[in-house]
Amino acid sequence: MKVDEPRVTLLVSTYNWLEALNLSLTSLLCQTKMPCEIVIADDGSRSDTKELIDSFREKFPIPIIHCWQEDKGFRRTRILNTAIAASSGDYIIQIDGDIFLEKHFVEDHISQMRKHTFIRGSRALLTSEATEQMLGGSIMDFNFFSKGVKNRINFVRSKILAKIFCRYSPNPRNVNGCNLAFWKKDFIAVNGYNNDIEGWGCEDSEFTTRLYNNGTRMCIIKFLAIEFHLYHKVNSRHNYQNNLFYYFNVAENKITRCANGYKELLDIENDDRKIWR
Repeated sequence: MKVDEPRVTLLVSTYNWLEALNLSLTSLLCQTKMPCEIVIADDGSRSDTKELIDSFREKFPIPIIHCWQEDKGFRRTRILNTAIAASSGDYIIQIDGDIFLEKHFVEDHISQMRKHTFIRGSRALLTSEATEQMLGGSIMDFNFFSKGVKNRINFVRSKILAKIFCRYSPNPRNVNGCNLAFWKKDFIAVNGYNNDIEGWGCEDSEFTTRLYNNGTRMCIIKFLAIEFHLYHKVNSRHNYQNNLFYYFNVAENKITRCANGYKELLDIENDDRKIWR
């Protein structure tokens, strides 16, 4: 790494899906360019997840940091703030633990880094049948004609097409944290994720909208940073309407900082959190 090259952290969020996390970490081993570290944001998984992560430590040439909190329901925002606090990177590439990465994923993200800009990537969705085959180890690669892939245009990798279709966008709402990248200093400037958002839904859009309101540009990348999203049942959306309120409040009132976010999490004691390095 060059002296002036930013340090890149690969952030993985997970919760109690051991087989999927194993696939994600396996795909990270095959990357053409490694990040400086991997930080795993664990929202209360069982001890077998820690055992799996520990087994990968000796396989990687880079550190793996495992951040864990007690399972008290879906508190993804809180553990992401904890994980980013534990990271040493200048730039964060964020994925979920049910994602299988094409081998150029990290390299592609690094190639698209721009100052004061966050990246919204896309994903190819796998059917339940293709997911079962991947988890069983019978499929580890796809092409454009493979069965079991939805929105297959999202796993076409082409630097030529990327130059045409990668673009800046004024609409930061439709963002998914399974393929997202941003500068840590921009993250801190808006106070990170909103800890008041609990349960599935809107946490990524609320965060990126505050980034956008603070003057950070959003770039949508296509035909680069390819990932495959494993099929799973839809998460409970019992708190979705409350979370949607947080998003609309930020969007309509041009809010740039949340009142209960990254800084507030640093200020409290690590009562239910652990970090293994």
